[in-house]
Amino acid sequence: MLCFIRLVNILLEKKLSINTAKRKLCILGSTGSIGENTLDVVRLHPEKYDVVSLSAHASVDKIFQQCLAFKPQHVVLVSKPHAQQLKILLADENLNDIVVESGTDALIELAKSSKVDTVMAAIVGAAGLMPTLTAVKAGKRVLLANKEALVTSGAIFIDAMKNSDALLLPIDSEHNAIFQSLPWQEQQRVGECQLSKSGISKIILTGSGGPFRTWQADELEHVTPEQACAHPNWAMGRKISVDSATMMNKGLEFIEAKWLFNVAADDIQVVLHPQSTIHSMVQYQDGSVIAQMGNPDMRTPIAHALAYPERIESGVAPLDFFTTASFDFQAVDYQKYPNLKLAIEACKMGQAACTALNAANEIAVAAFLDEVIKFTDIYKINETSVKKFVSEQVSNINEVISLDKRAREFASSILPNFTIKSVSVNVKEQEL
Repeated sequence: MLCFIRLVNILLEKKLSINTAKRKLCILGSTGSIGENTLDVVRLHPEKYDVVSLSAHASVDKIFQQCLAFKPQHVVLVSKPHAQQLKILLADENLNDIVVESGTDALIELAKSSKVDTVMAAIVGAAGLMPTLTAVKAGKRVLLANKEALVTSGAIFIDAMKNSDALLLPIDSEHNAIFQSLPWQEQQRVGECQLSKSGISKIILTGSGGPFRTWQADELEHVTPEQACAHPNWAMGRKISVDSATMMNKGLEFIEAKWLFNVAADDIQVVLHPQSTIHSMVQYQDGSVIAQMGNPDMRTPIAHALAYPERIESGVAPLDFFTTASFDFQAVDYQKYPNLKLAIEACKMGQAACTALNAANEIAVAAFLDEVIKFTDIYKINETSVKKFVSEQVSNINEVISLDKRAREFASSILPNFTIKSVSVNVKEQEL
C-alpha cells in the first residue's frame, strides 16, 4: 500500500511540476488589477516565486515601481514610446540589466520564453489571446485570467492545449470556484471534462448583479461611467467594471465555462448573489451542491492557482461566518441585463457569434467610457454586430483574427447612429 501511495505521489509531481525550486513567473498585464494582486501574493512568498518577466501596454510609472521591487530580467511595454521612457527611468536607477522591449512580437516571445515555467495571462480583452495561446502552445503552466482568449477562439484554444503539455488553471473567481468544487479527476482534464460521468448535473455561476441590481430597466439609459464603474464588491479596472454593470462579464464567463469544463450551454445556470461570498457552485446528480466561499478578493483564486495543488497564504482574511451578511439569491432579470442574454444566445449560436460579440463589446464599452454613447447603447451595438457576423465560419486562428478585426470596424462604423457627442474611438487598440 505504501509503495502504491509513493507511486501516485511521483506521478502527481510529474504532472503538476511540484518541486522545491522557485517557480519562474511571467506576468502578462502586470499593471492591471490581476497583475498587481498577483505581485501582492508573490510578496508573501519570496522563497517560492521568482518574477522573471513583466508586461504592460503603456503604464510606465506602475511597471517602473514593479521593476524596483522585483528586479525582473525582462520587461515588455507594447507602446514603443513608453518603453523608451522606462529604459531612461531604469538607467537612472542603474538597472540596465533589465531588458526592455516593445511591440506585440516581443510580447509573444515573452510568453513562450524558456526562462519561465508559469505564465499569468492577465491582459484585458482580446489583445491577450495571442500571447496566452502562445504560452499554452509552449507547454507552460498558464494561469488564465484573460477570459476573452477562450471567448474569441473556443475550440481552437482548447485543441492547442490538448496538443501541448500545458496546465491550464482558471483565475476568474467563478471558474476557480467551480474548479475547486470538482472531483480531483475532473480538475486534471480542464477542457476535456466529463462532468456527467462524475455525477455532476449543472454548473451554477453566481453574479452580484453589479451596481444597478436594484435599479429598474428604464432607469439605465442615463447611467454615467462613474456610476457603472462603482462596483459594490470588487475593485476592478474600468472596462471589466462596465462589463459587470451590464452583466456582459457574466456572459463572457458563461462562454468561458462552456469551454473550460466541456459542458453544454443548457448545463450552466446564472444566479444573482449580491454578497459575492459564494463564488460559484457545482450541482451533483444526487442533489448535493458544492460551493467555494470566501471574501471577495482576487488574491484568493490567484494564490490557489499559483500553488496548486498545494495551498499558500493569500493575504485575504478568512470568511467570518458571525459577521457575514445572510446569503441572498435571485433570478436574473434579462430585461435589465440584455447583454447577458445575448452572450448566452451567442454561446449557443457558435464561435463567430462569440468572437463578434467580444469585439463589438470592447468597442462599445470604450465609447461609453468616453461618453460617446449611452449605457443602454452598448447592448444595441453588440446585438447588431452579432447579427451581422453570426453566419461566418471560424475554424482557425487566422479566421478568428480576421473576424475580430472586421467586427471592430463594423461596430465602430455604427457608433454614429448612437453618439451623444463626437469623439474618435481607437478601433485598433485592442485588436488581436
